[in-house]
Amino acid sequence: EPYAWYVMVVLVIAYAFSYIDRTILTLLVEPIRTSLQISDTEISLLHGLAFAIFYTLLGMPIGWLADRGNRVRIISVAVYLWSFATAACGLANSFVQMFLARIAVGVGEAALSPSAYSLVPDYFRPEKLARAFSFYNAGLFIGSGLALVIGGAIIEVTPALDLPVVGHLEPWQVTFMYVGLPGLLIGLWVM
Repeated sequence: EPYAWYVMVVLVIAYAFSYIDRTILTLLVEPIRTSLQISDTEISLLHGLAFAIFYTLLGMPIGWLADRGNRVRIISVAVYLWSFATAACGLANSFVQMFLARIAVGVGEAALSPSAYSLVPDYFRPEKLARAFSFYNAGLFIGSGLALVIGGAIIEVTPALDLPVVGHLEPWQVTFMYVGLPGLLIGLWVM
């Protein structure tokens, strides 16, 4: 049973990071709007439609795949996808680029919970499942809180950068990279 709880800790950390990557946009609305010169409607499309439609629509087919495939591999690939996509938000120079990156965040995150819900019963007896799922769902609230605390701290100290090949990045762009790239280590950890 200790290994089962270790698996749960990894899943909760992945879930928390998914929420950090999902919600960091909320803290960056003003600099994104100014830098990309986009409207309130476009911001709402980035925050809502781009993420939510694909997250919602792909949840069921990914759940079907999770019931038949390697759930650990699905989760790992999902973490890589949404982490790369979050970092890609930091490379966006237009509304369309940001919209496409947010779609990819939604697609990646759509795979986590269906796969986790399918995987957890492999590690816990039926009488322990409620506690295990409750622990997993705590990742949502941990991630939501950390997104605000960590995101705010990162935004406050992040300077603009000039990188070879990439060029000039505003602080909001660097913030997306700082938030997204650690997920690559989590994807590796999941495997």
